[in-house]
Amino acid sequence: MDIYGIKTCDSCRKAIKELADANFVDLRKDGISPDLLARAYAKFGDAIVNKKSATWRGFDDATRAMDPLKLLTLNPTVMKRPLIMDDQGVLTLGWGTDVQERFGV
Repeated sequence: MDIYGIKTCDSCRKAIKELADANFVDLRKDGISPDLLARAYAKFGDAIVNKKSATWRGFDDATRAMDPLKLLTLNPTVMKRPLIMDDQGVLTLGWGTDVQERFGV
């Protein structure tokens, strides 16, 4: 299982703590593969862009209007987190109660 996120993100910290056997992938340091990003976007659509983040609020209108995949490639920290890929390749997004229940937390 892989958790894609940022070390300073509270939701990511909670997921890492509860899913201790998971491999953490730091979006700032390691990035995310274009294929995985495309899969995540195909599944979650625009919900993958965290429009409540400070990063998003700092963007100008032209940046906000960019293609989401290009935006996330250039600014992976604006992705909603964590993105979790289980051992079967199934993706989940965020750390809400629905995701926690899926992983038995």
